[in-house]
Amino acid sequence: MISISRRAAAVQPFLAMDVMAAAAAKARRGDDVVRMEVGQPSAPAPRAVIAAAQAALATGRVPYTEALGLPALRERIARDYADRYGVAVSPERVVITTGSSAGFVLAFMSLFDAGARVAVPQPGYPAYRSILASLDLVPAPMVLREEDRFAPTAALLRETHARAPVAGALVMSPANPSGTVITEAALRDLCAATRELGLPLISDEIYHGLSYGVPTVTALRFDPDAVVINSFSKYHCMTGWRVGWMVMPEVLVRPIERLAQNLYISAPYLSQVGALAALDASEELDAVRDGYARNRAILLDALPGLGLGRVHPADGAFYLYADVANLTNDATGFCRRMLDEANVAATPGLDFDPDLGHHHVRFSFAGSEAECREAVARLRTWLR
Repeated sequence: MISISRRAAAVQPFLAMDVMAAAAAKARRGDDVVRMEVGQPSAPAPRAVIAAAQAALATGRVPYTEALGLPALRERIARDYADRYGVAVSPERVVITTGSSAGFVLAFMSLFDAGARVAVPQPGYPAYRSILASLDLVPAPMVLREEDRFAPTAALLRETHARAPVAGALVMSPANPSGTVITEAALRDLCAATRELGLPLISDEIYHGLSYGVPTVTALRFDPDAVVINSFSKYHCMTGWRVGWMVMPEVLVRPIERLAQNLYISAPYLSQVGALAALDASEELDAVRDGYARNRAILLDALPGLGLGRVHPADGAFYLYADVANLTNDATGFCRRMLDEANVAATPGLDFDPDLGHHHVRFSFAGSEAECREAVARLRTWLR
């Protein structure tokens, strides 16, 4: 007899991926589906990334790297923090990971023991809850409030900690599913609060580089001991390359190195070579971001007329998190019908908020401008 472990049973399905599979199945049947369900850039990786990987592949040897990553890549990322944020980061504190997902596993395993409660934003990226649950950790929701622009605050963290003590806190800016950015003042206060409470702070900064007239600030500016997680997936258009990084306090470097050695040995060599080239491709990548800005403007202009005008502040990333309560109280069914009847794929809010997500839908505008306009036209016809 085979039984399912309690940890595996505790992990909920990632609905965005389920929608992605359903949309892909429709496409294989010949349907023309507009894909707005996953946070995946439609643009390819920068030309320099592909050229660097091809040159490395041509040598015929694709080896392991050190568990912490290629030294040249770690050094280049450290320099980027000085250039972009004015923050000094030692290359020894940078760890290259197999995407940000591995970064969360490494951070959670190195910081928390089984049973610990970790404060996470709600709505928020669903894998936070699932990874925590799979590691016998307990997600403690920080329920975001409209009066705070749906961003975590120091006051909200203190309230969450007062209800039942937490062992640490995780925040994200720009956020998934909303794109909302934590203001510089609010992030400063959050860092001060975690230090005052004696809690480690994990800052998910995977969407840095993608903001629209709103500055993004790294938590390292206010807390040099913050654990920062980032990735080449979003701004750098390298989702399938599965390469990301962490910046951590020196005390965690060796424990995380031991974990990485045993969990996945090293991030893929070719991906690391490509990532090094990506850090010098900002002109090409900024042009991609400008395309997202145009898509964002199209949707923000059109959605109110479709009854989808109540959205969280979309300061960055490439998402709109829309309240559909005036249309349905079953966002999952709504998204299923939208895919079946309008051939537009989007993600139901229950992925991000198990309590209030039943009347929210997340739309990704990471596709082309033509796809964005086509989605608006189809929704206008379907919802009239």
